[in-house]
Amino acid sequence: MRAALVVAEGASASGDVPVGAVVLDESGAELSRACNEREASGDPTAHAEVLALRRAAGARGTWRLAGCTLVVTLEPCTMCAGALVLSRVDRVVFGAWDPKAGAAGSLWDVVRDRRLNHRPEVLGGVLEDECAALLDSFFAAHRQP
Repeated sequence: MRAALVVAEGASASGDVPVGAVVLDESGAELSRACNEREASGDPTAHAEVLALRRAAGARGTWRLAGCTLVVTLEPCTMCAGALVLSRVDRVVFGAWDPKAGAAGSLWDVVRDRRLNHRPEVLGGVLEDECAALLDSFFAAHRQP
């Protein structure tokens, strides 16, 4: 999670919400990392999780990321949760809960929906206070006139 926090800090330079994601392989080696790039790229799908999954798939040479873990500083949204299910990651570890848009247990639980063909293990609240503080400071700075 500490690596994901470092990655998240890079998003603020472009005005993106500071969310960072890291994909680890079965041995714990890093396959990829990404931060939000929606503002930087003008791409509404450029969430940290989606970008990290794309890069990990590129590194592996396959879209199937079985055995992998995605670590992200904020609970995934519905789009990212869907991408996690479709990529077949084994585990999702996240920091701050997102009661307004979270899809890994807060508002929805897409990643563990029994109607889907793949359900990764989920571990939330890892370094939650640090992850939430990074987001809180970003939004506080952007709300000031």
